[in-house]
Amino acid sequence: MQPVGIITVLFFAVPFMVIVINTLLPRHAAEKTCLYMAGAVAVIQIVASVADFFFIASSGNDAYEFALLWNLKNEGAERLSVDSLSLVILFCIGMVALISVLVANRTIENKRTIFVDLLMTLLLGMNGMLVVTDLFSLYVFMEIIGLSSFVLIAMFKTEEGLEGAFKYLIMSVLAGVFILTGLSFIFMHTGSLLFRDVSSGILNGLSGSQSVPVYAAFILLIAGFSIKTGAVPFHSWLPDAHQSANTAVSILLSGIVIKVAGVYGLIVVTRLFSEIPAVRITLAVMGIVSIITGALFALKQDHFKRIAAYSSVSQMGYILLGLSTGSTLGLLGAVVHIFNHATFKSTFFSNAAALHEQVGTLDINKMGGLQSRMPVTGFSSIAAFMSTAGIPPFAGFWSKLLIIMSLWDSGFEVAAGIALFSSIFTAAYFLRLQRKVFFGKLPEKFREIREVGGSIKFAEILLTCVNIATGVAFPLALIYLKGRGIV
Repeated sequence: MQPVGIITVLFFAVPFMVIVINTLLPRHAAEKTCLYMAGAVAVIQIVASVADFFFIASSGNDAYEFALLWNLKNEGAERLSVDSLSLVILFCIGMVALISVLVANRTIENKRTIFVDLLMTLLLGMNGMLVVTDLFSLYVFMEIIGLSSFVLIAMFKTEEGLEGAFKYLIMSVLAGVFILTGLSFIFMHTGSLLFRDVSSGILNGLSGSQSVPVYAAFILLIAGFSIKTGAVPFHSWLPDAHQSANTAVSILLSGIVIKVAGVYGLIVVTRLFSEIPAVRITLAVMGIVSIITGALFALKQDHFKRIAAYSSVSQMGYILLGLSTGSTLGLLGAVVHIFNHATFKSTFFSNAAALHEQVGTLDINKMGGLQSRMPVTGFSSIAAFMSTAGIPPFAGFWSKLLIIMSLWDSGFEVAAGIALFSSIFTAAYFLRLQRKVFFGKLPEKFREIREVGGSIKFAEILLTCVNIATGVAFPLALIYLKGRGIV
């Protein structure tokens, strides 16, 4: 087997091995070692995705096909594939998982083994969803993600956690029903759920009443994956789930889960239904509404994590706008924004963990002047805010620029203008957050507050470095992509 094949199998083998080891070890030993193993899995995923990216690029191929049975010629072998798009998101999964583990080291004292086992199951679901080549397997791995996320939210059995988990479960089940019904309509029309068969045969013989199941499938798939994305009008579950979950879980949900279970599903849909103009129009409208609605709701919130959650709703709108163009530039902008959002949103939730650990509250009205007492948290929060608002030289500037350029080139000038000026709303709610939390007069009760230490502080510094480095170095990435003919 080629080196790229061996490396790619690690995306499944390593998380599964950790689950087995945790099961075999005595409970007290597993509790002590499980977070170290989870961190190692995240690092291995980061390294493996980078290695695979350069192996595939150097080979001159666009993708690499493999099978977990080691031989694609074996009868019954499940055909899997990785390409540049899936590898970028696989890298994001590893990065967000690492940050979640670093935060969990401070925020989770009990049930660490359970957390790690669920995290590994979540990784298997997300990794699987990114490499499958048929719609039914995509659905199966999406359900694994949904079940793992549900248990992660509810695992501490608090009243808020159970309420948030229940809302997530209801919306997740509804999304699953929509998607499975849509797949049934597609299978009735094409006789297959393989990506290549669906994309080539979805419009064959499409006339009169025969078009009804196809358009119904399109509507159901868009609705189902939009629920998973947290896009308006399917966003109601997201703030409650984020607020009620442990912050390490919130990092996973906002940093990567909504992008893999939701946005990646929409990427697949846009590829399959690329010749149906209604797909582009629907995503553009949902994107604009999500950007504005998420930002306006964020302006009204007083809880740090709810502001970050509604910010995710708004930022998902930019990704939907990029996908709505149907162009390579738009897809590039959407994928880069997936990476950037994973970075700056993980930063905000790491900040939330730091504030909760040191201050004991996430109500922004009860804070103030903390920049002087927690300078690392304050600076990382400002850097993340600048990136979210699309201010250079931070990373978010480039992805928003690519999305706006792709909208303009695709004839969506109005949408491009709205996307550009909506950054004012982003600046408004984050300036309000910064003013209430880090600026102003320091309350007397916080005079002895000190900067958070340990793994949370390391996570904040690491993410801020990634944010700034990506923003400064991204022109070099554009030169590389132009050399390969991608842009």
